[in-house]
Amino acid sequence: MDFEKRARRQSLRVIVSETIMVATVIIMVIILALIVSGYWLGSDFKVERQGMLQVSSIPTGADVTLDGNSSWFQRTNTSKVLSSGEHSVVLSKDGYDSWSKTVQIREGLLYRLQYPRLFREEREKSIYYSIEEVSFATISPSHKYLVIANNTTSWILLNLENDRPEPKAIDVSKLFTAASEIEDAWWSGDNQHLLVKGGSASGTEWVLLDINKTNNSLNITREFAANFSDVKIFDNSANNLLVIRNGNLHRIDVSGRQISAVLADNVYHYSYYDNEIIYVSDSGIGILKNGETAPIFFNAAELAEEADADAVPTFGTNARAFLSRFYDDKYIDIITDNTIMVFARDTGDEVMRAELSFNPEQVKPATFGDFIFMSAGDSVATLDMESHSVSEWTIASPDFGWLDSHMIYNIADGVLSVYDYDGLNHRTLSSEVSAGYPVTITGDKWLYYFSNGKIIRETVN
Repeated sequence: MDFEKRARRQSLRVIVSETIMVATVIIMVIILALIVSGYWLGSDFKVERQGMLQVSSIPTGADVTLDGNSSWFQRTNTSKVLSSGEHSVVLSKDGYDSWSKTVQIREGLLYRLQYPRLFREEREKSIYYSIEEVSFATISPSHKYLVIANNTTSWILLNLENDRPEPKAIDVSKLFTAASEIEDAWWSGDNQHLLVKGGSASGTEWVLLDINKTNNSLNITREFAANFSDVKIFDNSANNLLVIRNGNLHRIDVSGRQISAVLADNVYHYSYYDNEIIYVSDSGIGILKNGETAPIFFNAAELAEEADADAVPTFGTNARAFLSRFYDDKYIDIITDNTIMVFARDTGDEVMRAELSFNPEQVKPATFGDFIFMSAGDSVATLDMESHSVSEWTIASPDFGWLDSHMIYNIADGVLSVYDYDGLNHRTLSSEVSAGYPVTITGDKWLYYFSNGKIIRETVN
């Protein structure tokens, strides 16, 4: 065979080989793009678009049963591609109770179950701390600190992550008037400051308490010689506050001891999220960005130009507005009477509207933006921001609070029960629990509650 024929044949091999390699790469890229987009080969060998389920649990390592089949998953902290539609998920672990939920998988989307909690069935119980008199108690957002107020001038701070209690005294003698009674308290995001609302015959008193450096605390009412009808902590470190004085919204610089000019007047309700303030006033709904003074109004008059009059919401003195985010999507959430409305933050388009069977008295947007919790008495409801759906249920008594970021507790007739934020997985934990005091789980290990003048600790994990 001559050299030219050999060279041509070799060139042909190279061309064919490279063509196959390029085609293979293109096919692999297409397949990967389809997989990322949610397409998968179904059980009938047809290509269909699917979604993905990701499951975690506390404690880790729980067994997962999916649609009655335990072979699809081995343990939690894993994920699985699933066909779109409803799927049942059951988590179980030896020595613990079980957890279950029916989830709706959507095409091309990831559904995360990161909050399921299983409780140890046999739990060690001990007296963690004894205290005779408690007028008020509150637990920090991190579930690490417990502050106990009584009728003395020295409160108690407990670090619940310590194996043994090491109570620290907080001297509040110079912060409150003698006749002031504690009505409520709110923590800063850094878990170092406590905004306390006190009441007496002379009126409402607001104090910003530094739990570790009491000398840095501030009686806001006394400092500004003003009667504030409402005060909120605006940032994680409590350097800025939002206040209502004479119906007008102001901002307080705590370190500089300065109060701003009026940010918005005739304000009925306000809240904040990610350095943005949303409020309801005579002018409608306004949004203030950090550093800006000009509000962006969002009102019924503008909506009436493009919508049927019966479908236009009325923003009156009973309306409440909130800002929320679910992943990259921003929303404006409005509650007026028993009507819930959700609008896209950037366009103002209405995303959903729902009617509740009750008028919410308390509204709590979740820290991570995935739901909004509403309640009135023993009636509760959750707006799920992922599915834009509302679920309602009834708890045994209006004595409830947050056990962690996704679970509420309820105390009725001394019995402590827990629910997921959507009302599912109702379980009874303990008895002889004192009503009116907080309950928490710390470090995913210990459950704390008050019982007859004592703080009880149970090992739940």
